[in-house]
This record gives sequence, structure tokens and C-alpha cells, in this order.
Amino acid sequence: MATDPSPFSASQFPDSIGAEALAIALVGPDDHRRSSALSALISCGGADVREFSAYPQGGDGVAQMLDRSFDAVLVDLDSDPEMALELVENICSLGMPTVMVFSETADPELLVRCMRAGAREFLAFPLAPEVMDEALVRASARRPQVREEKKATGKLLTFMGAKGGAGATMVASNFAVGLAKASGQKTLLIDLDLPLGDAALNMGITAEYSTIDALNSVERLDARFLDQLLVKHSSGVWVLAAPGRFLQYQASTDAIDWLLHVARQEFENVVVDLGSKLDRMGTDAYKEANVFYLVTQSSIPELRNSNRLVQQFFAGTVPKLEIVINRYESRTLGVSEEHITKALTRPAQWKIPNDYATVRKMQIHATPLVLADSAITRQIQLMVKSVAGAEASAPAEKKKGFKLFG
Repeated sequence: MATDPSPFSASQFPDSIGAEALAIALVGPDDHRRSSALSALISCGGADVREFSAYPQGGDGVAQMLDRSFDAVLVDLDSDPEMALELVENICSLGMPTVMVFSETADPELLVRCMRAGAREFLAFPLAPEVMDEALVRASARRPQVREEKKATGKLLTFMGAKGGAGATMVASNFAVGLAKASGQKTLLIDLDLPLGDAALNMGITAEYSTIDALNSVERLDARFLDQLLVKHSSGVWVLAAPGRFLQYQASTDAIDWLLHVARQEFENVVVDLGSKLDRMGTDAYKEANVFYLVTQSSIPELRNSNRLVQQFFAGTVPKLEIVINRYESRTLGVSEEHITKALTRPAQWKIPNDYATVRKMQIHATPLVLADSAITRQIQLMVKSVAGAEASAPAEKKKGFKLFG
């Protein structure tokens, strides 16, 4: 049986003329049979297919991984008939209009068991395109005219440094605290700067579990399991921290995408700290971000990196890019505003002032900057307001002893 039960690819095919594409989940641990079934679906056209490389296990796993957003599910029986039949029953119990199964053996007893479990189609493998096409026509006829409204998806706000040491974690963690305080919304900070992320250190918290625990348990990762891995900061923001000790780990794109999916179903705001990890740009942390914050500085190496990143990943309008210049000093730049804008190919939206003493104090006391007034706090609050809108209070005038979020 496959060891990675997470969905590992989504294949987009053209819509049928005059009809919305069928959303289909293709489930099967055997790579050869799954690939053959995918080819049959491709030949029919008019389908949006998501592949699953293992059988989701248990009712909660099925509900979370299939998310009730598919018009049909196609299941390979032969890898493990008993587990496949249990999966069919679980899917049908969720009200799925069409569950189809396929097998190399035309066993009458197995066919009867499939139909009793709720399967609507029993297809012989290898799948003939004309047979698949007829099955999809019937599945389309069973599709509800009005789909159930899906649960609202939280905002995804991603931070990445143009270079190591640019300050992405400092900005991301303070932004998350500021957003939770100002908006009153349920906010999660996820440290994906693995394996050496230090968002927890910036927040002054110690976590028993880590992001790696979540990614290693993707087959059972749902809202309840995720909740057990989180630490709640006194400001109200929840944190999924990087591990407290060094662990060699290579996160898969699919595991990261599923983690973000589960998080966005439960939190109104999900703030992601990527550090300077370019390999995360293939994940939903980049592709699905409502706003992607590129944190840089005004020195030559950071500006050079920023220029290359902007040209490579942000030539279009999606995701929305906002550039943050950290440790900004207008009087002692060494690089003119004109050259900064030219290097970035656009003006920077945010300029976090250089205040070494305040940042050093934050690091010593492990207390987020935005819990007290400073020039840095006021700029981050403006960033928060641009996301939270009217729900965030306007920045206040600086007064002695004033607490920004008091």
C-alpha cells in the first residue's frame, strides 16, 4: 500500500462545450492503474481531476480529503478491495452523487458488494474511453443543480525574505500578532522555514509539537488534529512552530498544500513564514496567497535577489505582491530611492524603519514589537489595516507611554 496518502497532483482539462467541467477525484495506490485511468479521463475531456495516491482512511479522513467538492469519485478496487469498499461506503455516507469503481476482475460477488456499498458504476480495467465517457455522462446527470455552499476560506498571507537575514520572520510574526489584535479574527501563524525557523523564538513561546509533526501526519491531518499541535500566544494568535531541535526534513508540496487547506478552513487569517525558502514557491503558500510579502533590505545583495525574484515569480497579477523594505533608513541609504525602485521594478509598498534598539529589546525579552508603541509598530499596523480594512483601528499619534493595542 502506498505510504503517502496525500493528493499529489491536479490535472486541468478543457471544459465540455456549454457545460461546467466535472470535478473528479481519482483514488488508487497503484501508479500504473491510476495513470491508465487518468488517460481514459483525459480522452473524454471536460474534467477537472485530482489524484490521490492512497485510500483516505476513516470518516474524518474522507470528509477532509475529499472535502465534498467533487462531482464523482473513481476508486481502484484491486490494490486493497476491503479498504476500497470501506472507502466507497464512507464516501457515499457523505452524500456523494456518483462513486465509480474499477477492477481487472469481473467478480460478481465483488460487484454486488460494491453496489451495496453505494457505488453507481462498476468499470472493467483497462478503462475503454467510450465506456468512461458514458459513465461521465451519467455522473453529470446526477450532479446537483446547485452545489452546497462551501465553508468560507481564510485569507492566506505569505512572507518570504529575499535573502537570509532580511527579517521576514520578524515582520511575519509581528504582523500576525497585530492582525489578530486589530481584527479580532482567528489568526494562525505557520512557520514553514524548516528546519531552522524561529517564529516561536520571536513570539516567546515553547511548542511541544511542530510543523513537521503536521506534515508527517498528513493522512490524518484534520481540524481536530491540527488544533492539538498549536500553541496560543497571549495576544490571541495561534502558532504552528518549527521544531525546537534540528531535524533533517524535506517537506512535500502536497503535504504543505493540505496543511494550508485545513488551516484556511478553520482560521480567518493564515500567516505563513517561508524564511527564504525558494522551494516553497511550488506550493499553495505562493500560488494561493491573497497577498505575498517579499521582505528585503536596501543593500545591493538583497535588491539584486529581489529583482530576480520579482521577474521570475511576479510578472503577472496573481498572487498580489507587496514589497517590504526592512531596516529602512532614508538619510543613510547609500542607494537612492530611484535605484531601489528600479531594482525592484516597482515602488515598495512598505518601509519598516531601522530601529536596532527596539528589535534587540524584542529579541531579549521575546515579546512581539506590536504589543508596544514604536516606529516599527506603526508601520506594521498600517500593513495590518490594509488587510483587515475597517476592522482594524487607525494608527494613533505617538504619545509617551501609549500602548498601541492596549
